[in-house]
Amino acid sequence: MRLLIKNPLSILAENAEGGIVVEDGKIVELVKAGETPAHDQVFDASEHVVLPGLINTHHHFYQTLTRAHPEAINKELFDWLKALYPRWAKLTPNALSIASKLALTELLMSGVTTTSDHHYVFPKGLEDAMDIQVSEAKALGMRMMVTRGSMNLSEKDGGLPPDSVVQDHDSILADCERVIKKYHQPGAGASIQIALAPCSPFSVTRQLMRDTATLATKQNCRLHTHLAETKDEDAFCQATFNMRPLDYLEDCGWLSNRTWLAHGIHFNDADIAKLGRHGVGVCHCPTSNMVLASGQCRTCELEAAGVNVGLGVDGSASNDSSNLMEGVRHALMINRLTYGQKVTHLDALRWATKGSAACLGRDDVGEIAVGKQADLALFKLDELRFSGAGDPLAALVLCGAHRADLVMIAGKWRVADGLPIGVDLGQLKFEHGKIAKSMMNAI
Repeated sequence: MRLLIKNPLSILAENAEGGIVVEDGKIVELVKAGETPAHDQVFDASEHVVLPGLINTHHHFYQTLTRAHPEAINKELFDWLKALYPRWAKLTPNALSIASKLALTELLMSGVTTTSDHHYVFPKGLEDAMDIQVSEAKALGMRMMVTRGSMNLSEKDGGLPPDSVVQDHDSILADCERVIKKYHQPGAGASIQIALAPCSPFSVTRQLMRDTATLATKQNCRLHTHLAETKDEDAFCQATFNMRPLDYLEDCGWLSNRTWLAHGIHFNDADIAKLGRHGVGVCHCPTSNMVLASGQCRTCELEAAGVNVGLGVDGSASNDSSNLMEGVRHALMINRLTYGQKVTHLDALRWATKGSAACLGRDDVGEIAVGKQADLALFKLDELRFSGAGDPLAALVLCGAHRADLVMIAGKWRVADGLPIGVDLGQLKFEHGKIAKSMMNAI
């Protein structure tokens, strides 16, 4: 069945003013203005701005349960974490399931078609966290890079997290192998992929970092971690390892084109050059960085060095939202403070699409082109905020688009009229709110 998405108001693609043709889950033709290719069905997109499906490269789904927590607001990262670790220690399988469903739904409604999630807290009873997340992503039809996170350096060992949320070295590696074998889908068109993701230098031992890198090489999967997010992290690495965070990562065998890092704020010029030489990607998290006052990612210098830059919403307790379209606008604004008008709306959109795809090691998504997966986000400009806008693509970013009207994944509509197909939003909000309330004062 050939579907013609006809005459978009605007489209983020060249030579596609007349639309695109989708068949068997892929984009098979770009249509020039005035042309009408062969088709079986037609969708009139004359009221829609068409983007590649957005790609979120860093998140923590479970944190939707502790948004705007009174014990954590107005704090920097380390104090913020200490306030929330005891709450997250109460996470149950049902709580993670509902939190994941809500985060995925929120992302989907903002135009996200592929997402990553970095789950690294494993209180007793939550050993099957990865299975829960895979199930929720499949139910919504979203593509997902499930990162099997880990922490094994607790307070008693000189780390930051409490004993209640960490696991031992051997259990972590065994489960990493299990989830790779069970779920990882290599190649184009994959719906579920697995990456290995020790949490951070202050919550994981050097041995686990090294052994995880070895396993990732053996299994040919990707690596992910937080790095260079705060000055406190830099100080921790200097005091603990007598080296800067990136040098520590190199010492652990992590510098390769299979690795992408979250935040990447406090890199110096030598760090940036090293990242470029090794093909390491960086996920820019503008909203979280502003909320936690962590600093500003050097996006332009990173790209100039050959580093792939993507976007992530980060956790919903540091962003307090799972909306990547809002993140695109925030990326533009915060980068304007550093680089002026040099950074445009097109840069911010590129980071959320093609750049994010590269961070996840994918060349089949993130772009509207022949042969790519038919993952699309369609936005209307029918709200008051857009009235008077002259450039539709710029309007999405500058005027603050935050909700897609239609979302397609692998050629199938997953959002219609702004609503996720098959999801009872009222029931989801009720169930999620009930769990969040129970965790509010949990210690």
